[in-house]
Amino acid sequence: MKSTTTSWVVTGLGAVVSGLGATMRQSRLGTGILGFGLAHVVLGVLDMLRPQPNK
Repeated sequence: MKSTTTSWVVTGLGAVVSGLGATMRQSRLGTGILGFGLAHVVLGVLDMLRPQPNK
């Protein structure tokens, strides 16, 4: 799998998990799930912005 594809998958999965956490936000578990998803979104976007080494 290409690195850009992996970055998009991580970002998309983070968005889905963030949505799930946002619906459960009344509990502490929901807040943790929301933060976990947002962290994945940030890491996926940062991975897309990282310069690729020349092969």
